[in-house]
Amino acid sequence: MKYRMYDLIEKKKHKIPLTEDEIREMITAYTAGDIPDYQMSAFLMAVWFQGMTDEELSCLTLAMAASGEELSLAQIPGTKLDKHSTGGVGDKTTLIVAPVLAALQVPTAKMSGRGLGFTGGTVDKLESIPGLRSELSEEEFLRILNRVGFVDAAQTKELAPADKLLYALRDVTATVDSIPLIASSIMSKKLAAGADRIVLDVKCGSGAFMSELSSAKELAGQMIRIGEMTGRAVTAVISDMNQPLGRAVGNALEVQEAVEVLKGGGEPRLVELSVRIAVEMLQMSDQARDSREAAVEAVTEVMQNGSALDRFRAYVKEAGGDPSALDRVGVETAFRKEIRAPRAGYLTACNTGEVGLVSVMLGAGRSRKDEAIDPEAGILVKKKLGESVSEGEVLAELFTNREGVLEDAEDRFLRAYSIDAEPPEDTPIIYDILRSR
Repeated sequence: MKYRMYDLIEKKKHKIPLTEDEIREMITAYTAGDIPDYQMSAFLMAVWFQGMTDEELSCLTLAMAASGEELSLAQIPGTKLDKHSTGGVGDKTTLIVAPVLAALQVPTAKMSGRGLGFTGGTVDKLESIPGLRSELSEEEFLRILNRVGFVDAAQTKELAPADKLLYALRDVTATVDSIPLIASSIMSKKLAAGADRIVLDVKCGSGAFMSELSSAKELAGQMIRIGEMTGRAVTAVISDMNQPLGRAVGNALEVQEAVEVLKGGGEPRLVELSVRIAVEMLQMSDQARDSREAAVEAVTEVMQNGSALDRFRAYVKEAGGDPSALDRVGVETAFRKEIRAPRAGYLTACNTGEVGLVSVMLGAGRSRKDEAIDPEAGILVKKKLGESVSEGEVLAELFTNREGVLEDAEDRFLRAYSIDAEPPEDTPIIYDILRSR
């Protein structure tokens, strides 16, 4: 390494921008194991305090993307799109949007992650379908994308390995919540996955990394600028995560709710967000409609006529799963419990992260990366914020195969909600949409 890591830490500590060559050399050396964790930890903490310029952020993202294999989608005709969510509770929009776009002849190539902490992972949801494989070779990835029109696979070990190493280090050095580091982490994987255009669902609220709207907009803006500087068009939809999205939290339950939406039904806020994301992606594609109204009509039509659901069935079959599982309703668990309102009033607030942690207690999520997921475990939310409840009315139903957890889970769930005499102000599902210039 021609640069001393000590000197790079010193520069960043004093807010002196690093050069492209310095950043590329640092990432290459760290990925190769030539820079010790204690020095990279110091650098990450310096970034947390001093931030990064747009040029530094672009260089860091490109260096991380280039640290391993980069997927080429050149053999797939047309403009390829990708969609990413910053993570939330009950977020199954990918399971809805990807089949919709496939039905509209818009190729959607996505690599997803597994859940950790209170946030659910799309890979875990898909793997609740019996037989379905998320670990795909590059050949399988491209074959399914070409045949079905979309693919959603687990991120390979070879894709952006620098990001995996840095994230693991951030996780134990209190630097996960650095906006530049979040932005570069997300965008490095998107660039390495090969899509031409990207739509980001940036969550905001009590069940998101960004609890404040200003922080969510700052993160969205940084990712859009990375896209602009690396030749990718990026749109960021900033959406609400102050309550679970939809009514299901848990893997098999969320797949069933996504299927419900693809049959033309579904909880209104989930439908609204899914349609809006699909419209944004459609309008960035080669199949863009003449107006936004026409795009909404096209998206709604394939959700109601069954063609989007047909694409989902085709994907499940191609990935080795059982398509008939998409017709299933309900889950089978050893234990279940109805949670009832302790008093009458209106649901006025929700600590969504706590609801997500309840699902982890039930077995639907993991607190460690090596922890097994129970695909049947989860929560069905019966009441949404703003709705009135009477004393003893069912607020939610819990499902688990773990003995002895329901009492604590019920207590934690009830503490996550506020019930007051007056209804709250309406909260939009979408706060803002930011687009590349």
